[in-house]
Amino acid sequence: MTLAGKVALVTGAGRGIGRAMALDLARAGAAVVVNDLDAAPAEAVAGEIIAEGGQAMAVAAEIGREGAAEACIEAGVEAFGRFDILCANAGVLRDSVLWKTEDHAFDLVIRTHLRGTFQCGRAAARYLREAGEGGRMILIGSPAGQLGNFGQTAYSAAKAGIAAMARTWAAELGRAGISVNAIIPTALTRMTAEIPAFAPHVAAMERGEPLPERLRAELGMGLPEDIAPLAVFLASEAGGGITGQCIGIGGDRLALWSHPAELRVDLRKGGWTAGAIAEAWPRLSEGAVQPYGTPLDL
Repeated sequence: MTLAGKVALVTGAGRGIGRAMALDLARAGAAVVVNDLDAAPAEAVAGEIIAEGGQAMAVAAEIGREGAAEACIEAGVEAFGRFDILCANAGVLRDSVLWKTEDHAFDLVIRTHLRGTFQCGRAAARYLREAGEGGRMILIGSPAGQLGNFGQTAYSAAKAGIAAMARTWAAELGRAGISVNAIIPTALTRMTAEIPAFAPHVAAMERGEPLPERLRAELGMGLPEDIAPLAVFLASEAGGGITGQCIGIGGDRLALWSHPAELRVDLRKGGWTAGAIAEAWPRLSEGAVQPYGTPLDL
């Protein structure tokens, strides 16, 4: 799984999953541009990589702001001579139920996750297509984007959009040899500590206590370090033929998520009336109504 000679950008890499991915990519041989909103955590992670004998540099920039993605890639090219791998991880939470969600909180989450991932993907695509040597784009989704989650209107919408962008970009960039996939991670981080159901487990993790087996195996909830190997695999030559997929990882679980698809189809010559739909619905939906909401029974 060597990434020797490759250059990766990991956004939101000062802590949590981003930090774990940056460290693992560097251990596999990649030079890493460590991005974070704040300079101090980005510099700390870059320092960890360098102390281990790897190559890294820190770039403080607010992902979602105009020019931030380009600045990160340009810094990597200037320092290391090329750019090959994007890990678009930067994110923020502002959770609240629908009727209490304020515009400014919604806009911040969408700007950071959805617009930020779009801007990073666009900047990466422009560079990689021009370079003509292929590349890897690894986006970060969430179970909330696949199933929805109570109190996470903006976050769920953004993560669903990221999964859709991964499929769209895979179709657009395949000819250029650029793979695009979305990781659907489940890990306890400082960000998930804001969710009440996760908070006690995050506190236990920070005390160094092992996670319960049920959490790791049944729910696939683990540490940020459990997520990073999937990023290394997708960035490697071994993962190069995989594109347009949503792949879940967390704790002891690895999963391939399905794409939205028609489950059943009924036809009625001349079209449908409301009454005809009412009559057909029990037959069409029996045993097929889809689940919604991320399970939080931890």
